[in-house]
Amino acid sequence: MAEANKSNDKEQIEIPDTLPVLPARDIVVFPYMILPLFVGRDVSIKAIDHSLNTNRIILLLTQKDPNVEAPTPNDLYSMGTVCMIMRMLKLPDGRVKILAQGLSKARVVNFSQQEPFFMAEIEKMAEEKAVEMTLENEALIRNVKEQIDKAVSLGRTILPDVMVVIENIDDPGRLADLIASNLGLKTDQAQEILEMSDPIERLKKISEIMTREIQLLTIQQKIQTEARGEIDKTQREYFLREQLKAIQRELGEIDERAEEAREFRKKIEEAKMPEKVTKEAEKQLRRLEKMHPDSAEAGTIRTYLEWLTELPWSKSTKDQLDIKMAEKVLNEDHYDLEKVKERILEYLSVRKLKEKMKGPILCFIGPPGVGKTSLGRSIARSLGREFVRMSLGGVRDEAEIRGHRRTYVGALPGRIIQGIKQAGTNNPVFMLDEIDKIGMDFRGDPSSALLEVLDPEQNNSFMDHYLAVPFDLSNVMFITTGNLADTIPGPLRDRMEILYLSGYTEEEKLEIAKKYLIPKQLEEHGITSKILKLSDSAISQIISHYTREAGVRNLEREIANLCRKVAKQVAEGKAKKFNITAGNVQKYLGVPKYLPEEEMKKDEVGVSTGLAWTEAGGDVIYVEATTMKGKGSLTLTGQLGDVMKESAQAALSYVRSRAKQLNISENTFSKVDLHIHVPAGAIPKDGPSAGITMATAIASALTGKTVRKDVAMTGEVTLRGRVLPIGGLKEKTLAAKRMGIKTVIIPHRNKKDLEDLPKYVKKGMNFILAETMDDVLKTSIRRDKKGAKTGKVAVTTAKAMAASPANNKNIRSIKGLKVKPGIKNETPSNRRVKTSTRGKKKV
Repeated sequence: MAEANKSNDKEQIEIPDTLPVLPARDIVVFPYMILPLFVGRDVSIKAIDHSLNTNRIILLLTQKDPNVEAPTPNDLYSMGTVCMIMRMLKLPDGRVKILAQGLSKARVVNFSQQEPFFMAEIEKMAEEKAVEMTLENEALIRNVKEQIDKAVSLGRTILPDVMVVIENIDDPGRLADLIASNLGLKTDQAQEILEMSDPIERLKKISEIMTREIQLLTIQQKIQTEARGEIDKTQREYFLREQLKAIQRELGEIDERAEEAREFRKKIEEAKMPEKVTKEAEKQLRRLEKMHPDSAEAGTIRTYLEWLTELPWSKSTKDQLDIKMAEKVLNEDHYDLEKVKERILEYLSVRKLKEKMKGPILCFIGPPGVGKTSLGRSIARSLGREFVRMSLGGVRDEAEIRGHRRTYVGALPGRIIQGIKQAGTNNPVFMLDEIDKIGMDFRGDPSSALLEVLDPEQNNSFMDHYLAVPFDLSNVMFITTGNLADTIPGPLRDRMEILYLSGYTEEEKLEIAKKYLIPKQLEEHGITSKILKLSDSAISQIISHYTREAGVRNLEREIANLCRKVAKQVAEGKAKKFNITAGNVQKYLGVPKYLPEEEMKKDEVGVSTGLAWTEAGGDVIYVEATTMKGKGSLTLTGQLGDVMKESAQAALSYVRSRAKQLNISENTFSKVDLHIHVPAGAIPKDGPSAGITMATAIASALTGKTVRKDVAMTGEVTLRGRVLPIGGLKEKTLAAKRMGIKTVIIPHRNKKDLEDLPKYVKKGMNFILAETMDDVLKTSIRRDKKGAKTGKVAVTTAKAMAASPANNKNIRSIKGLKVKPGIKNETPSNRRVKTSTRGKKKV
C-alpha cells in the first residue's frame, strides 16, 4: 500500500514542536493510517486552514466524550497522532472534507492557544526499535495473522488490499497499528493501544482482542446457522416474494397491496351497503393494509371483505305485477292446484296495491312427487325473481343456518347468506325443502335458528355469525316444503302459512301426463308425436297398474321407459310408428306391478267395505269379521296399528252396548270368539277412520245380516255411537268410484268438505251423512226378504234415507270450490294420531 511504500518519506518529514490541534470524535488515528475526515466545527476548520497555510501538518487528538460540542483541553486525550493533510475539499453545506495520513505519535505538553483554534506544544514519541526476531515473537506475529484470517473467514469484513499488506508486514508495531485501525475498536480500546510504546506488548494486546473477536464471531455464526435451519417454507417464500416485489418496483410495476386496497374501496362504494356495514368494511380494510399480505389473518380479512362486497345489499329485481300473466305462467307449469295458485295471485295483488309488505312464509305440505319444488320455480318465474333452493333434510348443525364465526379455520357464512349471494339479488324466491326432516344434536338446533329467518318481524336484521353485521331478509319470499306437518316444531310451524297439496287422482294424473310428462319425455328421447301415440286408456293403464304413488315421478319414469323401448326399435329400423293402447302396454312395460282390489261379487255376512287414504291416493279395503265358539275373546289381524286396534275395541264395545236394539243375546259375547281381519296383511294399516267399518262388520257377523256390497263407508266411532269426521275425502271418494260403488257413507261433519270436491268427483255419487252409528247400519245392513220388521235391525235403504227431509242425507252435486285434499278435520281426541307414513294405508 501507499503507507508502506512511502514509510521512508514520512520519516524524513520534519515535525514542528507546535502544531494546530484537530479534535476528533469516535475515531483514533494510528501512524501510517490514511483516512478521510469530515470537519464541521468552526474551531476545527480554522485549525485546518492554518495548517494548510503553513506546513500542512496537524495534531489529531480524540475526544474522551464524543457528545461534547465545544471541547476544552481536559476533554481531549493527551496522546494523539501527527497527521499530514493530503487533500482538502469544501462541501456545499459548509463542512470540509480532508484526507489525512498519520505520521507519528505525539504527546501534548502544553496548550499554547485555545482561540480561535487550539495550538499545542508537543513531544514526539519515537517508535521503539524493532526487537530481535525471536521464535516467540515470530510465533506471535504468525498467530496474529492467522487470527485475522480466521476472523475474515467467520464473516469479519476487512478490505482485500489491507489483507495483502498484513500478510507482507513483519514489523510487530506496524502490524499491531494496522490491525487495530481496521478492527473497528471502541475509542477507549484503540486509545489504549495507541498509548502503548512497546511493539510486542501492542501485538499481544491485539492478539487478546482478536481471540475474543473470534469467539464472538464463532458464536454469531452458530446462531446464524441455527436460525437459517429454522426458516421454513413459508419464510423462504416470504423472502422470495419480497425480492420479487422489489424487482417489480424496480421495473415500475404497480404495488399489489395498494392496488388491492383500491379495488376493495371501489367495491365497498359500489355495493351501497348500509352505513353500519360500510363502517365495518372500512375498518377491516384499514387492518388489512397494515398487515403483511401473506399472513394468515390477512387472508381471513380478505375473504371476509370479498363476502361483504359481493352480497347484493342494494340489488333487487322488479316484480312482474301483471296478474293475468302470472296466472298464465302458473297454469302453463302446473295442472290443478287451484288453491295454491289462488294464494299466489292474492300475494301479487296485494303487492301491486302496497309496495312495502312483509313477505308471507308459504309452506307446501304434501306427499313426494306432487310438484312442491317445481311450484316454487313457477312462482319465481311468475314474479320475475331469481330462484334459490336449499334442502334442509338431515341438517343438524346450527352453523349451517347462521354461519361459523370467523375465528375458526375455514369459516363460511350460513347457507341462507350463501343462497342470497348465489341469487345476486336481495329479493329472490328462496325455497327451503324438506323442512320437516331437519335434525337436532349437540351442535345446536337448526329449527330454532330458522325462527329468526322465517319471522317477518325479525328477519329485517338477520345476523349471520360470519358476517357479524345485520342483513335484511324481509324482501325475500321464503317458501318451505315438507311431507308431514306433524314433525315440524310448533314455534316454527307457527311462522308459516301451510298449504296442503294432496296426491293427484287418476284423472288428474291423466291430464298431467298428456299436457306435461309425455311431451317432455318425447323431446328428451328424440321422438315426435307422429312416431309414438299414447291413448288415454294406455295412460290410465300405466297409472293404475304400474304406479302407486301420490305424485307423478314414477309415472314419468314409466313413460320414459316406454319411450326408451320405442327409441331402440326406431334406431334399429324395425318400425317407424307406434300406437300404444291398453291392450299392448304390457308388451313394452312387462307384467303389471300392482293389481287393484277386486270388487265384491255379492253381499256377505260380516264383510264391510271401507275407504282408506294412502300416499298413492285413495283405496278400498274390506274388513272381515267372523264368530266362532269360544269364551268372548277378540282377535285382530292384518298388521293393524294402535289406532285401528283401539277402533276395533271401541266398535265391539258399541255393538255390545246396543245388543238389545240389535236383537243380540247377552250370552253371545261370552260364548263366542270374534276375529276381525283386514286383508293384505303385508301392508301396515293405521288411522282414525275405520271405526264404523269395523262396527258394521261386527254387527253383521253377530246378527247374521248381510252388508251391502254397493255401499262404502269411512268414519270413526265412539263408545256412544257418534260418527267422527275424517280427512282425505276426495281420495276416498275416487277410490269408491273406481270400484263402481255409488253410495258412500261419510260423517255428517264432513258435509262442508263436499263443497270442495271437484264436479267430476261428485258426479253420479250418493253421499250419506251419518251422525250416529244407527244411521250407518240403516244404510249398510240389508233387510230380510219379506221386508217385515223382525225386531232385530231396523233397515232403511239409501233411497229411503234420501227421501227423509229431516235427515237430508242425499247430497247431490254441490257447486263451490274444489276439495282441499289432505286436510284432517278430526276431533281433539283424534289429533294425537300421526299421519300415515310412507307405504302405509290410513283408514
